[in-house]
This record gives sequence, structure tokens and C-alpha cells, in this order.
Amino acid sequence: MTVPLRAALYLRVSTARRAEHDVSIPDQRRQGEAYCAARGYQLVETCVEPGASATNDRRPEFQRMVEAATTKPPTFDIVVVHSFSRFFRDHFELEFYVRKLAKNGIKLLSITQEIGDDPVHQMMRQIMALFDEYQSKENAKHVLRALKENARQGFWNGSLPPIGYRVVAAEQRGAKVKKKLEIDPLHADTVRLAFKLALEGDGTSGPMGVKAIVKHLNGRRIFTRDGGRWGVGQLHRLLTRPTYIGRHEFNKRSKAKQLKPSTEVIPVEVPPVIDQATFDAVQAHLKSRNPKVTPARVFSGPTLLTGICFCAGCGGAMTIRTGKGGRYRYYTCSIAARQGATGCAGRSIPMEKLDDLVAAHLERRLLDPERLEEILATVLDRRQERAECRRTHIAELNKRAAEADAQRASQAAEGTGTTITPAHVATFARKARERIRLPGGGYRRDHMRALAQRVEVADREVRIMGSKGELLRTLAAAAGVKSAPAGIPSSVPSWRRGWDSNPRYVCTHNGFRDRHLRPLGHLSSASADAS
Repeated sequence: MTVPLRAALYLRVSTARRAEHDVSIPDQRRQGEAYCAARGYQLVETCVEPGASATNDRRPEFQRMVEAATTKPPTFDIVVVHSFSRFFRDHFELEFYVRKLAKNGIKLLSITQEIGDDPVHQMMRQIMALFDEYQSKENAKHVLRALKENARQGFWNGSLPPIGYRVVAAEQRGAKVKKKLEIDPLHADTVRLAFKLALEGDGTSGPMGVKAIVKHLNGRRIFTRDGGRWGVGQLHRLLTRPTYIGRHEFNKRSKAKQLKPSTEVIPVEVPPVIDQATFDAVQAHLKSRNPKVTPARVFSGPTLLTGICFCAGCGGAMTIRTGKGGRYRYYTCSIAARQGATGCAGRSIPMEKLDDLVAAHLERRLLDPERLEEILATVLDRRQERAECRRTHIAELNKRAAEADAQRASQAAEGTGTTITPAHVATFARKARERIRLPGGGYRRDHMRALAQRVEVADREVRIMGSKGELLRTLAAAAGVKSAPAGIPSSVPSWRRGWDSNPRYVCTHNGFRDRHLRPLGHLSSASADAS
């Protein structure tokens, strides 16, 4: 007695909407069962894929079926589909999976496209697959064209609306109901609150970052539309979405999530939830906190010297450690903390004392008008005589990306011309001394970093280093020189440990660098010294 072949029936439609309203799945099932019965196949499994494209293999039921077909021994002998397009609409992928099944003895059969196994029929199947792929791409093109026209007319195309909006029927056109967005009062308040927190804070602090807003909302059980907790990425998308100022953008990204050209993006007018001024202010706030502009935990960190303080022994960053239950805070070599004595002998300094030491030295030594004039003399004097030499050097630096900072510093010096006067220097020194400290003993991190960009802690001394170019740009901006860049740098320059690798950036003698600033033993008792 002949054992019947075991069959798996694979059924698919392209969209969930078709799966709900179309008769395609029941019709495929009916024809598939009749096909198996007429040929004596034993139907052992039916895999239904409601709402999945056949242009790729990202289909749960499809993958489950392939896994069952490639196990040894397989649970069925043939796979039956209504047409090869139900299996794949990509000729390469179709052939890949046909061969993958064939390696385990599984055949793919089409109810409406019966072909044999010889080379001619294999070629016919490949030609059919090419036509299916072409038809799929043509259909997608026509569907997208219709969706774009629908968006141009101001109608919603059926996807889940942004939080703060809901979909309502706008007008009837034949059998189709055209829809638009309207404001959802409940969730629109959540959107307005998020923008308010980003711009003003909660009344106890200034403007809040994305993480702080997420914590605020979740902590007060102000959840998302579906009752879930907010996430950082989700909230950032909300705060940067132009839909909330009445300008939704359709067809902005491809299926691969790549941005499309602006000519292909269709603006759709929707009711605004917030005003343009609020949106623009929040975008500027987010941009200022962007790690690509302001490195995380360097300028926005809780400590004055975070990101610019380094161990002189190993070059590792000095990070904050606490003692006595958080009552005491220290700058500690991170290499020693992670690797122990094998990485670095290590040193720790009370945070407040090092902060005060650096700030006091800058106030006393650097921010003296005569000292400033001395430091900047080589930059401000004899510019005309050295212009040709500088241009030659800049041309060299254009070829050496590692020294691009020095090039920018030189260019800034050229732009200041003769507008920097002793009066400007004196005014700058006075204001900088006032602004470097905050009431209550705190410090202004942004102003500190405009004056010094690296602090090295050795056993018996602290070395403060900076750039004449950075100082000159800051001074020029304070003096109102239009050609000067912004006074407060948005990022710490790239430093190198070897002095000869960055010769123009680290200033010596008449610059910021001072090897004998103060012995660390003078800070306090021996327990507070660098160790």
C-alpha cells in the first residue's frame, strides 16, 4: 500500500485589512484542500499568514513552516500554495527557499501554476517569479501614488495617529470614507505638558532633558496612549515631531527607514497642539543638549572638572567617587579604580578643594589684565608680518586632520584684526572673574571650560592647560568682534598626551600650562593629598 504524501498548506494575504474583509484566505483554503484531496495528499498542517508582504521572509508563519520543513526528518513532504506569488514576490528569494526545501526533499507545488521538475519548467518558474516581482513593484508604485494624492488633499492614510490626535470621518466618496485627524483632548494635554517640561521644567528646576521628562511622567503615572510607560526614544520623537505645530509629513521615510528627498515628502495640514514659538524653543534646547554638540556628562555633568580632569601618571580620566555615605566626594583616577595598582598607582583629591584650587588659580593668574595681554601678545602682535607664514602653516594643517584645532585657532586670530584693545582685555578679565563663580560657592562650568581645557593631577602638583586660540575667540566674542566664533566652546578639544604631538595647542610659560601651580600637600591634611 502506497503511503500518501504529507502536505502543508501555506495561505497568505498582503495586509491585515484584506485578512479581515477579503475572501482570499477562505478561497485559498478551499482550493488548497480540494487540490490535496484530488491528488491523495494527506493535509497535515495549514499555515495562515494574515497581513504579510511576500517581498521578504520576515513572516512568523512562513519561518515556522520552513523550520518544520528543514528538520530531519521533516513533518511533511510538500508545500502547497495557491500561486508562487503567495510564497514569494521576489525571484531571488523564491529560488533560494525552493532550493533550501529541496535539500531536505521538500517540493513546492502551486495550485494554479503546475510545472514539472525538468530544467525547462524550472526556467518557467523563474520567469513567473520575475513577473510577480515586477507586478508587486508596479502595484506598490500605484498604491503610493494614490496615498500621496490622498495626503495632498489633507486626508489621513490609515496608520496609527500620533499621540494627542484621533482619526475621524471627514467625508464620503462613493464606498470610501475619507478621514482626517482631530485633537484628542486627553492625550493632547500630555503632549503640551512634555513641551512645557522641556522648556520651563516643573517649577522646581530649569528646562528638563528627555530622560528627566520621562522620569517625571512615569513617576506621576502619566502613561502613553495604550497605558504603557514612556521611553527616551519615544518621547524624543514626540518633542521633535512637526505634526504638533500643524504640519504632518507623509512619505518622509522609506521602508528601510531612510529619509526621502524633500521633494517626495507631502505636508498634511492638521490641527496644531502647540504653537510654533514653543516648538522652536524646544528644538533649540534639545540641540544644545545633543551629545554630538555637548558631550554627555561633560558640560551637563554635576561636577566642575568632569571630562577635562586627568591623572598625570596614566592619562586616565579622573572620575567622581564618594565616601562616608556620600558626604565626601573625590576626583579619583578611573584606571586605578577599575584595574587596581596594576593599571596605575592612583590618586584621589577632594572634589571641592581641587575645584577651588583651579578656579582660584585662573582668577588670580590668568584673569589679570596684564597677564592676559602677555599671554595673547604673540597672537595679537605682528599679525601682518606673520600672515604669510600663517597661511602656509594653515595649508599644511589642511592636510593633517589631527591638527585641525590649531588651524581654526589661527583663523580666528586673523579674524579679530586690531579690534581687541587693552580696555577689552580689562573688561573681559573683570567679567570673567565675576561669572566663573556662582552665589553659594558653586562654579560656572561653561565659563571654566572657556578658560581651561585640560587639568592634570600629579603627585605634588596640578597642571592647567588651555589654548590661546580658544581664549582669543572667547575674548573676541565678549568684545563683540563679529568674525569671532561663539565665546563658550560646545565641546572639549581633542587632546594628546605627548607634548610634541600637539605643539601649538598646549601653551607653555606664558600660556596656561603651569607645572608648579601648587603642591597638593598644601590642600589640607595628608589624607586629602594625591595618593
